[in-house]
Amino acid sequence: MYKQEGIKPYGQDTEKGEQVERMFDNIAPTYDTLNHRLSWNIDKGWRRKAIKQLAPYCPKNILDIATGTGDFAIMLAEMLHPEKVTGADISTGMMEIGRQKVERCGLAGTVSFAREDCMHLSFGDNTFDAVTAAFGIRNFQNLDLGLKEMYRVLRPGGHLSIVELTTPIGFPMKQLFRIYSHTILPVYGRIISKDTNAYSYLTATIEAFPQGERMVEILKNAGFGKAEFKRLTFGICTMYFATK
Repeated sequence: MYKQEGIKPYGQDTEKGEQVERMFDNIAPTYDTLNHRLSWNIDKGWRRKAIKQLAPYCPKNILDIATGTGDFAIMLAEMLHPEKVTGADISTGMMEIGRQKVERCGLAGTVSFAREDCMHLSFGDNTFDAVTAAFGIRNFQNLDLGLKEMYRVLRPGGHLSIVELTTPIGFPMKQLFRIYSHTILPVYGRIISKDTNAYSYLTATIEAFPQGERMVEILKNAGFGKAEFKRLTFGICTMYFATK
């Protein structure tokens, strides 16, 4: 068991997956505003970099895991022009906002959404050319099982592209990020979202989540033959790329 798997938004009374679903349903109306403001819109650049990793392979059928409000799924459709992008998430509240955004972007013919438990995906083996995940795998109740499911539904030769929030490792960014993540982030998140737990949970899971070389090792243990990582913006975010 990884440390972040034991961290839950609302205490220990129910399973993590159930609590994460409730948390994201609660913060769905303010999620996009907070996400972009708290990262100074840098998160959009991180997503673009993750998508560019896939561009040389021209994937036609893409699964976006923990899609949330669909930002990554929409960007995948706009940048890679695939035949189909499926956004999968446990939170119907988040995906409903995603559907509205997809309609406004005129991408309803390309991007669709499906409520899925990422530990037990309903899709068949070897279904997708690429699988993506942005800032979501920290919330998995069982990281190993979730990654194995992503591997299972990916076709042989297909690629996995992940961006995840991480803790910087170098001075002074490590110290500055710790101050920011323990003061401004949870307080501002609490004020805007009205959820007193969500953004404290965010900080705790970022600090607990395995990163860098350790995460590459975990990806290889899930079955991926090749995996690599690159730290972005002084290590606030880490980008992973793996091949089945």
